[in-house]
Amino acid sequence: MAKKVDVITMGCSKNLVDSERVVRMLSDAGFKASHNADTLTGSIAIVNTCGFIGDAKEESIDMILKCCQAKSEGKLEKVYVMGCLSERYKDALPAEIPEVDAWYGKFDWDGIISSLRKDAFPSPSRPWERTLSTPPHTAYLKIAEGCNRFCSFCAIPLITGRFRSRPEEDILDEVKSLTAKGVKEFNIIAQDLSSYGLDIYGKQTLASLIDNMAGIPGVEWIRLHYFYPAQFPYDILDVMNRHENVCKYIDIALQHCSDKVLANMRRHITGEETRLLLDTIRRKVPGIHIRTTLMVGFPGEGEAEFEELKNFIREQRFERMGAFAYCEEEDTYGARNFTDDIPDEVKQSRLDELMAIQEEIALESNLGKVGQTLKVLVERESDGHYIGRTQWDSPEVDPEVLITKDITLSPGEFAEVTVTEALPFELIGHPTNKH
Repeated sequence: MAKKVDVITMGCSKNLVDSERVVRMLSDAGFKASHNADTLTGSIAIVNTCGFIGDAKEESIDMILKCCQAKSEGKLEKVYVMGCLSERYKDALPAEIPEVDAWYGKFDWDGIISSLRKDAFPSPSRPWERTLSTPPHTAYLKIAEGCNRFCSFCAIPLITGRFRSRPEEDILDEVKSLTAKGVKEFNIIAQDLSSYGLDIYGKQTLASLIDNMAGIPGVEWIRLHYFYPAQFPYDILDVMNRHENVCKYIDIALQHCSDKVLANMRRHITGEETRLLLDTIRRKVPGIHIRTTLMVGFPGEGEAEFEELKNFIREQRFERMGAFAYCEEEDTYGARNFTDDIPDEVKQSRLDELMAIQEEIALESNLGKVGQTLKVLVERESDGHYIGRTQWDSPEVDPEVLITKDITLSPGEFAEVTVTEALPFELIGHPTNKH
């Protein structure tokens, strides 16, 4: 009888893609693998860890310890750990948690399969093959690894190494394979979409990739995540306008607007250049929704810089925004060169202020959609509604649409929905058609 393996993913969607590949390889090797089960049901657990910031690292450690406890109680035979946390602390962790059977990093985790079964079948000839953990109509598509930016607050380049693009033909083959299985929505992810192509083609080629992807039959939505503001590839905006199936949505982490703070962060852009970038994006793609992430409490952010940030949010009126407080990460430029001297309670107060401002802006943005009829992708059914998303809503992080049950809908269908009510982070509407 095939052994059951639980693969547990901590952290971001880029980790999720790796876990999906692990599940596929385990299945090919004769194991019965499941992803992120609510309870551990197998005899082997694989924890795919996150090492980005303090809270994420704590959650990963807690999950590892939970699995080790299950092993000590005889509920698990083996515990394996992979991913960013074990890549970053590969020398220290084995001594700290000896109950783990083996540690793997960010890029050598295929060794888990041969460790579990010496006569395992060879890996698939197409290394991107995976077992999706998302609903069958949607998938994350990772087009690059690593990062060359070395922002002073970020440990990701220390974990993942230099930026490495996947070849365009490899990505397009994966898209064709996934559309053949019913995937309609592709959420494109990388640490830095702006740099795609530079390392293998000598120039930014994201626009070419998305242009070709948009022409593949069955691709209904393409959504772009994690642009870097410096050296932004402006030709992607022309592709958005050319193709209806390229969502009018950009996820671009700006972090701040103060020249002083941006310089301390080593972001390679000024506040004025940031404003010009945002103005160009909105002017070239009318109706686009911009998602950004901002940081409070970085060294050098005094009251004047924080006031500037608040005014920037009021001025730009981002449709989607998240924020977090600075957390010093060892070995980064910031940890080596700045003192983390802003008290935690001040950081939290600033974070709360930003999100309160953003809630008002988000409500205003949603109220502007009342009376409009929008194309909505149906995600799931609840007791009183169907729940879906518009082109401006990425899974997990963005608002949802509550759809009344006036007609029968199924997950994976698109419906035309007339918006009747708006909340800060939800729309409510009636379906008028489906397709």
